[in-house]
Amino acid sequence: MNRRALLGAAATAAPAAALTLATPALAQSAPDVRWRLTSSFPRNLDILIGAPETIARRVAQLTDNKFQIRVFPAGEIVGAAQALDAVQNGTVECCHTAPYYFTGKDFTFAFYTAVPFGLNTRMSNAWYRHGGGRELAAELFKGYNIVNFPAGDTGAQMGGWFRKEIKTLADIQGLKFRIAGLAGEVFAKMGAVPTQVPAADIYPALERGSIDAVEFVGPYDDEKLGLNRVAPFYYFPGFWEPGAKLHFMANQAAFDALPATYKAALEMACAEADAEMIARYDAGNPNALRRLIAAGTQLRPWPREVMAAAWKATHALYDEASDKNPLFKKTWESYRKFRDDEYAWFRVAENSYDNFAFTAAQTVK
Repeated sequence: MNRRALLGAAATAAPAAALTLATPALAQSAPDVRWRLTSSFPRNLDILIGAPETIARRVAQLTDNKFQIRVFPAGEIVGAAQALDAVQNGTVECCHTAPYYFTGKDFTFAFYTAVPFGLNTRMSNAWYRHGGGRELAAELFKGYNIVNFPAGDTGAQMGGWFRKEIKTLADIQGLKFRIAGLAGEVFAKMGAVPTQVPAADIYPALERGSIDAVEFVGPYDDEKLGLNRVAPFYYFPGFWEPGAKLHFMANQAAFDALPATYKAALEMACAEADAEMIARYDAGNPNALRRLIAAGTQLRPWPREVMAAAWKATHALYDEASDKNPLFKKTWESYRKFRDDEYAWFRVAENSYDNFAFTAAQTVK
């Protein structure tokens, strides 16, 4: 056979052979994966349900549609409060929820959403990424067969809607208050009767009078829920949620089975959703608050007496929980040191700027 023809035939055959060998390997490394995600929030709360939808969309794009996540609002597969259990036991592969909904299992979960007089959004991000929070979270979530990623933050929240004005600490006594996380324990210490009610059931509970007050998020979401129609007094600040973090939770076995590229895509998508949520709330809350006030909402600051009592009750609660729960104590010690350092720093630059600039248009003549 002609040597030149032989070399030409070999050169032509080589790419085809390489393709034949590579295709099975490529298919094996990029399998079709279908996950179901249960959210703890209803469809009408578009920013909250939008976070897992952002994650699903970006994961599909990054994996050439090989990795698909289908998002279900609260109640379609399991209720809002069953999201963690559903992921832990493999009913679904993943969920999007607020970890502090599960303080009934362990108070330590609260640190990964919000705790009274805790870290704001920026501080929380810093603690989680560079202050030991990520490692402490992994220790907690591993015990529930879960891998977690921060995936959204509301920013500082409002203090809630009340049928009657709160003028003194005495007005808290016997108050039936829908409130989540450790804040319920704090209000219980101050004489209130806290209860958790899923987002979809808040309005009817308030309308029927089975609760006297409710806190949820802030103007954008609260307006959508129509809370101003049944409770005229809107309090601020939500000192128990200076920044409220949501998390994407995946079943450990399901996550471990993913190719490395899919895991990376999922982590990147969660980071995008994390940044996008706070941006959407910061853009949407100002106009929503204006509309609420124009419709008759009466904006009220918490009386200092209530804030001071809450501060004392909060730190008493942390001491009690630390005595009972070693992981809570370990997490609180890390969190508190970081919080105190952040508070000192923010007083110098952030707070001094805010106090002047936010009111300068009204006070500088």
